[in-house]
Amino acid sequence: MDHFQEEQTLGKAYDGRLMRRLLKYAKPYWALITLCVVLLLVIAVTDLARPYLVKVAIDDHILGSDMSYVHIAEVMDDEELITIQGYSLRREKGVVDEPDQSGRLRFELVRKEGQQFLQSTEGDVVLTLSPEDIRELRRVDRVAILRLGVLLLIVVSVGFALNYIQAYLLQFTGQRIVFDIRQAVFKHLESMALSFFDRNPVGRLVTRVTNDTQNLHEMYTAVLVNLFKDIFMILGIIVVMFRLDVRLAWVSMATLPLIVVITAIFRIKARAAYRETRVRLARINATFAENIAGMRLVQIFRQERRKFKEFDDVNRSHYRASMQELKVFAIFRPSIELVYSLAVAILIWVGGGQLLRGIVDFGVLYAFVNYLELFFRPINDLTEKYNIMQASMASAERIFLILDEPPAIKEIDNPKPMGEVKGHIEFRNVWFAYVGEDWVLRDVSFTVEPGETVAFVGATGAGKSTIMNLLSRFYDIQKGQILIDGQDIKELSLAELRRNVGLVMQDVFMFSGTIGENIRLNNPEIGMERVESVARYVNAHHFIEALPKQYEDPVTERGSTLSSGQRQLIAFARALAYDPAILILDEATASIDTETEALIQDALPKLLTGRTSLVVAHRLSTIQDADTIIVLHRGKIREQGTHQELLAQKGLYYNLFLLQYKDDFGDAEGVS
Repeated sequence: MDHFQEEQTLGKAYDGRLMRRLLKYAKPYWALITLCVVLLLVIAVTDLARPYLVKVAIDDHILGSDMSYVHIAEVMDDEELITIQGYSLRREKGVVDEPDQSGRLRFELVRKEGQQFLQSTEGDVVLTLSPEDIRELRRVDRVAILRLGVLLLIVVSVGFALNYIQAYLLQFTGQRIVFDIRQAVFKHLESMALSFFDRNPVGRLVTRVTNDTQNLHEMYTAVLVNLFKDIFMILGIIVVMFRLDVRLAWVSMATLPLIVVITAIFRIKARAAYRETRVRLARINATFAENIAGMRLVQIFRQERRKFKEFDDVNRSHYRASMQELKVFAIFRPSIELVYSLAVAILIWVGGGQLLRGIVDFGVLYAFVNYLELFFRPINDLTEKYNIMQASMASAERIFLILDEPPAIKEIDNPKPMGEVKGHIEFRNVWFAYVGEDWVLRDVSFTVEPGETVAFVGATGAGKSTIMNLLSRFYDIQKGQILIDGQDIKELSLAELRRNVGLVMQDVFMFSGTIGENIRLNNPEIGMERVESVARYVNAHHFIEALPKQYEDPVTERGSTLSSGQRQLIAFARALAYDPAILILDEATASIDTETEALIQDALPKLLTGRTSLVVAHRLSTIQDADTIIVLHRGKIREQGTHQELLAQKGLYYNLFLLQYKDDFGDAEGVS
């Protein structure tokens, strides 16, 4: 995926196709996700219940003494009544102007000059209330308020516990989904041919596995599932509002069209601002990485000022784009807050007037104000969720571009078993190009008998290392055949093929760990006795023994604490520990000191004995004993024979040997 493609994906805020693919990774965890959604539904109910319980406490009990009271002449055993000065009273909702036809006496609570009275609706009975009477009158309210308080505490506690459980399950599920995506990406990368890694920088691939998957985690947890809670809350609030008071509900929804307009404008502006910022951030990363990698050259040619100017231009461009994005996001939230304040003002204006006229209760108005705040909360969170969704869609696009790229090296469905590998190798009319028809190998044919050592020499770019890569099937040839023991390697299992082909390269890669782990590559079938044995065999034991912890001595990234010669000896031990039938040495002695070269020269015959070996030679002195030396020039085999036979021909090999002999000894006359 190139830079242009990456920048294009950043413009997508939501892609249904991508979302469907992302949901496939969530499918194995549908039970947990469903449980999270159910918990969110219950949590939404607890959130909706809190204002309603407070409303009941206010209207029915805190202000409940303003209700009317009816004197009950015949008291039933199951009735809970208030006894005031010999009257058995039952509280009733609302004030009744006319006495009931049953003849029941009705009272209203009247306050005058600091005194409270119970006065009959006809005015013929007035009861002056003492402090004891007032306490008796409010006894039911005190008990009810206590019960409501306990119930509210239970609701809040249940909401807290469910929130904790839901958050834990949601994070666990999100981490598991992202874990699976990372596993899928890494497994897919392991199956890719080397040509894929030639085109894609390591930093970009690392970003896919780390940053991009983390963006998906935030999408699964912060947006996808919590979106259900927002929907539940908004729908629940609307339902409760209309059940409490239809007119106030419509008043509360009056600003909804304004919210829709603001959100639509924000969506357009935010998408453009987000894309611009991410494009410029990508340029900063590219410029920074390039300059760090080439810092030696920058300093040698004194280009610091010019490179700083280039970076300053890119950095300022990103700064301006970031400020533009900040303006968009900074305007949206205050705009929604302004609309919220407007909605509350309208609600208080209309609802307050109805309260004064006795049309609605104070608790209802209080509940509406609370529900309005809950209604605007998810809308206020939209900026953050939209930002997460933008990043997630871009990340998903980049991840799926990797997952959708098929491996260049494909195995057949039923590969042939290799059996016991003898090591007979044949290249039959092989043509190969890394790009198009820019041929690196042209009609190359040769045969290696079991147990033979064949060396390849030639100028840089002649195709020596390419032959080694093709034998391990890191790349596939365009024409011809490569056979091992008479079987085309395209018909063999990749794992079995590479298990029988050992490779020692010039640039030895060392993993973080210990010396022993780097020799056996964490293969449990290779014990420490075998590790130490092969290390002794290839002359690596002497320097390992001198290390503080010997085979348990830690190895830093890429083996930076070891010399190139020491890394090469460890690579020899690694190859010998796996005991491959075919061994490839790709310029394995190119960059070592004289002392280590002597150790390697002693180790090489031990390493090559009993197996078919292909050697790419940098130092011609290391291959004089090879059974066959093949000279490559511009992708073709020009000469082939033993060391003495090629010298006698006085062709390309003779000239190469002569040049190296002069470099080593300063005298070409001794060549024989």
